[in-house]
Amino acid sequence: MRMLSLSTMLLAAPAAVAAAQEGAAPASSGGGLMSIQLNLMFWTLGIFIILYIILRKFAFGPITAAVEAREKALEDAISAAKHDRDAAAALLAQHQAAIEAARDEAQKIIADGRQMSEKMRADLLEQTRKEQQDMLERARRDIEAEKDKAIAQLRREAVDLALAGASKVVEANLDSAKNRQLVESFLSSLGSLTVAQ
Repeated sequence: MRMLSLSTMLLAAPAAVAAAQEGAAPASSGGGLMSIQLNLMFWTLGIFIILYIILRKFAFGPITAAVEAREKALEDAISAAKHDRDAAAALLAQHQAAIEAARDEAQKIIADGRQMSEKMRADLLEQTRKEQQDMLERARRDIEAEKDKAIAQLRREAVDLALAGASKVVEANLDSAKNRQLVESFLSSLGSLTVAQ
């Protein structure tokens, strides 16, 4: 505040000097706008130098310091922004790498799952094929056993029938026509037995 009042006084001093000179100089002496007045020039130059020194001592330093502080703050802000941008770019690259790794892992898991399902499917098919083969083999064995059993039964029945037929032939001492008829009836009973099977 004191400096502002001092500056105002120094600026007002040349105007007061100029007004005093104008009042002292007669109007007819040719003191126009283009005339050189040395004492006015001297006072103006002196006040300018004093004002410059005062401003340099009290105003230019703080103004320059404020401008430099502002420049430094801007440079710091720019540097911080660059650092933040670099950190964000590095973080983005890290996240993209993590996403790629996760995508690769997911693809691997899908491929493993597909491979496992194919293996399970092949194993199930093989197991089903084996069970089918076992069932067919068991059915063949059962059929073969039943066939053997049926053949054995037929043989027993044939033997029984042959023995029965022979005993009838031996028991009944019949003529040849009667023997022929017995053999024919025996053969017909055998034919019906084989047809039934």
